Amino acid sequence: MKRILEKQLLAWKDSSRRKPLVLRGARQVGKTWLVENVLAGEFDNVVKIDFEKKRAFRSYFEDDLDPVKIVNYLELATEAITPGRTLLFFDEIQACPRAIMALRYFYEEMPELHVVAAGSLLEFAFSEISVPVGRVQYMQVYPLSYFEYLLSVRGKLLADESLKHPSAVSGHIQNMLLEELRQYFFIGGMPESVKTWHNTKSMIEVFEVQSEILDSYRDDFLKYKPQVDPGCLDAVFLSGARMVGEQLIYTKLDSGHSGQTNRKAFDLLVKARILNKIPSCNPSGISLGATASRKKFKASFLDVGLMQRLCGVPADTELLQKDLLSFYRGKLAEQFVAQELLVYHGPDLFYWARDARGSSAEVDYLLSCNGEIYPVEVKSGSGGSLKSMHMLLRTYQNCPRGLIMYSGEYKLLPEQKLEFLPLYGVGALCR
Repeated sequence: MKRILEKQLLAWKDSSRRKPLVLRGARQVGKTWLVENVLAGEFDNVVKIDFEKKRAFRSYFEDDLDPVKIVNYLELATEAITPGRTLLFFDEIQACPRAIMALRYFYEEMPELHVVAAGSLLEFAFSEISVPVGRVQYMQVYPLSYFEYLLSVRGKLLADESLKHPSAVSGHIQNMLLEELRQYFFIGGMPESVKTWHNTKSMIEVFEVQSEILDSYRDDFLKYKPQVDPGCLDAVFLSGARMVGEQLIYTKLDSGHSGQTNRKAFDLLVKARILNKIPSCNPSGISLGATASRKKFKASFLDVGLMQRLCGVPADTELLQKDLLSFYRGKLAEQFVAQELLVYHGPDLFYWARDARGSSAEVDYLLSCNGEIYPVEVKSGSGGSLKSMHMLLRTYQNCPRGLIMYSGEYKLLPEQKLEFLPLYGVGALCR
């Protein structure tokens, strides 16, 4: 398995401005794998401290947070830790919030030691401590992108074609990539799912893996108590997946609880990186976040494969659909574009909804790139009126053109300020 983040990890290792590195992301997206399979080979030895498996290690951080003392304790329990030659790896660091606090002192007093940490549910740990702002680097880990999936199951040649601008790719190859995307919609990018598909080519076994991952997320819900009722959290978990692409209203996420309770559940799932909140804003030319609405928003899920499994999408019938935008009423396509945008243009997503009473005009995403803002629409077919897109382009003439992601080959319509790109090509946007 190859990951896009590998170059960034190696650059961190060699940087003269290196700080302790924290890998963030939902459970089972490959944080520990990156450390053990990419960084570990660059050092003479790795000292791994797993705070969930070996709770005794937490006691080393109960008194003062002197990194020299902590390293001495760790050496007695493990092996020699030599700056420049040893990688000190704190895994599941959220289970020991004081270890997160200690990272600032490793930066200030032992900067020559390479320290990396990984954890999920980190925002919950952050609420209990003073976060070492400016003393730590963060790196977000997502499920495998479509490019990374292709590297794993089809090889480098086809994967590289997916990152070229579609205008430079033959129609035959564009259609090959679109056809392969049909499988990715159901396999998704969770490393264990991709590994299972690579080894077995059995969709049934992939679905079993996805169910196990979803069950592990649900097991985590008990850890969120007493912040919110686990039953409400589970209902919002399911509703968030089913309502991808729709404007959300808290009261509709779970009819059995109040809007305020649903809001708490939704916010917790966003903190856990299982859901991504996508506010509405306008592409007026200033920072997208500056105009973000607190009332109008939608959401995307962590992974398209997990989403389809949680929603019970019938793969046997959906895979017979000719148009990728017809899968699950277009929701899988919109989810796919969202998670690809996060990988290549993250960490924040926005969309446009006309701010007028009774208006239903909206465009799926807004992409800020090279100082300009591009509206992005996920659309079935190359026809249709695209009324919302045309309205946006007329209203905000600073937008160079609209980008339409669809199930066909590349084409440019300059007279309409529209560019049609095959759905797989999110990674090539702005290249």
